[in-house]
Amino acid sequence: MEDIAPPPATRLDVRDLRVVLALASAGTTAKAAAVLHLTQPAVSRALLSAEERLGARLFERTPRGLVATAAGQELVTGATRLLVELGDLEHRVRAPVAPSVRLRLVCECYTAYHWLPSALVTLRKSLPGLDLSLSVEHTQAPVQGLLAGELDVALITTASVPPRNGLEARPLFADEIVFVMAASHPLASRRALTREDLRGCTLLTGLTPPAESHWFLTQVFGRERPRLKLERLPLTEAILDVARAGLGVAVISEWITTPHLAKGGLVTKRLASGPLRRPWRMAWRKEVGDAASRLLAALEATVPRGLAVG
Repeated sequence: MEDIAPPPATRLDVRDLRVVLALASAGTTAKAAAVLHLTQPAVSRALLSAEERLGARLFERTPRGLVATAAGQELVTGATRLLVELGDLEHRVRAPVAPSVRLRLVCECYTAYHWLPSALVTLRKSLPGLDLSLSVEHTQAPVQGLLAGELDVALITTASVPPRNGLEARPLFADEIVFVMAASHPLASRRALTREDLRGCTLLTGLTPPAESHWFLTQVFGRERPRLKLERLPLTEAILDVARAGLGVAVISEWITTPHLAKGGLVTKRLASGPLRRPWRMAWRKEVGDAASRLLAALEATVPRGLAVG
């Protein structure tokens, strides 16, 4: 038998990774402590110890809670991947003949993809044979994909789910659409924005489905359909960098803006008429009911902080 080379020494262990992930999701040491079934001082000590061993600050303390630094975000991304791989390895060893469960999933809004991995960590504990594939080709028409049997699960924001037709749907949470612009933008001095403000500026959005564009226009302008100046960009970073350069106003979900706002140069505005809340739902085919129910539970357990549940 060949000698096995010793593994490389690391400064962090699995417990450290779980603490960092819990803090990134919960936003406060108190909420992370509840998730981890630890005391708040224990979580604080664990974070301080991890930062000392790495020689890097992982979170900034702000009035709104903990915000991951660049180093912290890098660790969160890597920790999610490592824990998923470790979980897969454990399940292969413990249950090598576990039946495979296939789920074809799409998110109508691309912002969900940065949140989804944390839910999958939870899901794999109850579905070791999970075979998940992202069917991004159905982003523009998720409900039609479900009805055609080409999808199993969809996270939807604006598309309507017809009753019956072999589909189930449940509410998840509601996020808020906000308007992000450079601090030097002419509208940055306004306390809130009006419909007239939006008519007169360039709006920066993602590659949104027609149903989401229709939802936005209806919520903001009612039956009116004004000619708006729109620039569609494929990446969140691109949208916010263009906004930071003063070339437009980003129309984006508040839940993904925090790390970018921490870099400075941007301000957030809301509508004078009130919050623009967008409901999220999960829809699935009844044939995958058990797996979908487990995924729903995992998603509800990892709802990003600050979002209205249900």
